[in-house]
Amino acid sequence: MRNRLVHASAHAGVGILATLVGIAAGHLVAGLTEPAASPVLVVGSTVIDLTPTPLKEWAIAQFGTHDKAVLVGSVLLGVLVLAAVAGLLARRRFAYGAALLLVLVAVPAVAALDRPGAATSDVLPSLVAAVAGLAALAWLTRSHTAADRGADGATGPSRRGVLVAATTLGVAAAAMGGAGRWIASYRSRTTVVDLPAATDPAPAFPAGLDDRVPGISGFRTATDDFYRVDTRLTLPIVDVDGWTLTIDGDVDREVTFTFDDLLAMPLVERDITLTCVSNEVGGTYVGSARWLGVRLTDLLDSAGIDGTRADQLLSTDVDGMTISTPLALATDGRDAMIAVGMNGRSLTREHGFPARMVVPGLYGFVSACKWITRITLTTYAEQEAYWTRRDWATDAPIKISSRIDTPRPLSTVDAGRTVIGGVAWAQHQGGIERVEVRVDGGPWQQARLGPTAGSDYWRQWYLPWTAEPGRHSLAVRALDGEGEVQTAARTAPFPAGSSGIQEIVVNVA
Repeated sequence: MRNRLVHASAHAGVGILATLVGIAAGHLVAGLTEPAASPVLVVGSTVIDLTPTPLKEWAIAQFGTHDKAVLVGSVLLGVLVLAAVAGLLARRRFAYGAALLLVLVAVPAVAALDRPGAATSDVLPSLVAAVAGLAALAWLTRSHTAADRGADGATGPSRRGVLVAATTLGVAAAAMGGAGRWIASYRSRTTVVDLPAATDPAPAFPAGLDDRVPGISGFRTATDDFYRVDTRLTLPIVDVDGWTLTIDGDVDREVTFTFDDLLAMPLVERDITLTCVSNEVGGTYVGSARWLGVRLTDLLDSAGIDGTRADQLLSTDVDGMTISTPLALATDGRDAMIAVGMNGRSLTREHGFPARMVVPGLYGFVSACKWITRITLTTYAEQEAYWTRRDWATDAPIKISSRIDTPRPLSTVDAGRTVIGGVAWAQHQGGIERVEVRVDGGPWQQARLGPTAGSDYWRQWYLPWTAEPGRHSLAVRALDGEGEVQTAARTAPFPAGSSGIQEIVVNVA
């Protein structure tokens, strides 16, 4: 009985190792061609598209920016379970195991071809994975069969053959997988482009409270620390020399701009806070940066939109992802732009290199198309964007929000003189005029505000606090420049952004 279990486990391992060889070979080819077409990644992307919105929001809330790693790991685990079954089937008859392995490869092949903007070559990584996986399965199965025939009296060479085959394939899988990862990472490395100075520069950036209030969010978010939430499992690789932005649809004339065309136009520089619609009350999916770009209205005027019937801008990125922006809000005078720079440098690939849309006051899912390559003027009735099809809101103004950065929830602080501090934002609503803090359910106390960098930018705040020993609750709310008070009504991010008052508990010792 024990020998049978050992033999079954060995053959399950055969299926797993053969599949890993195939995955690694496919990943290597994808790194050389199109990283997003890597077998596991393309299946993961399909899973993202098919996942119901509540489950997506749960994953983001539970795993944060690690949600993609968890997804890829889950897909890989499921594949390896089926791979083990393929190994067991191959023990009985090779054709059965090979058939299951081919089915596993067919799934990413179909998914690769079904991607928006997919090319026929995108199926190549899956085909290579099939060939490599089947070859590995055949070699390992043959080696094990030779060893099994001898049972306890198996010859040394046959057992050594199993060990040699497994070791060789294991090393090959590790080498190919590592090489594929390195190549994809190298190809998607940040490209630094020299940008001209802004024609319309932003005012001098004031010194924030960073040094005065330990633990508070920096007044400007460093590019490397800026949040990233999107559906991508791997970054698009865009050649800036071949990149173009086309404006078409219900316009007087279709126009196309190269990257150099954008740099030759008047550039504006603005300090703007961006917020993800998935940001929970008190969440971290918000960041503030200095953006450089071409006014969106300048680009639209080049195409001619005076007589348009359109009510939305349907933006498309280099891989076919679509985002819709209400035309009326994008052209109402706010500093909407196609950004090419962030915090004094060209965009990083994580944040949309070579160009992205930035529209202050609207959540990112309707305003912040990264890696943008097309803007189509159309109507919501005629075309639906990715998130619109999933029943998210079409008009999504950012809600007045505030967050406590220090002290941290459930932390322990020393008794005595300390501070409560954080950030608040009310983009395109006159900015933050006032922040109030409540301790242990008492009256609202006015906090002290840091400097302003404009109405589209967050403000830091703090309140001196004499902390007494015990357990305390702290709450914060903000008021915008028009006198509107942050609502206490609690809502989830879906479908138009979360709302409510953040209240935390801290211990004082």
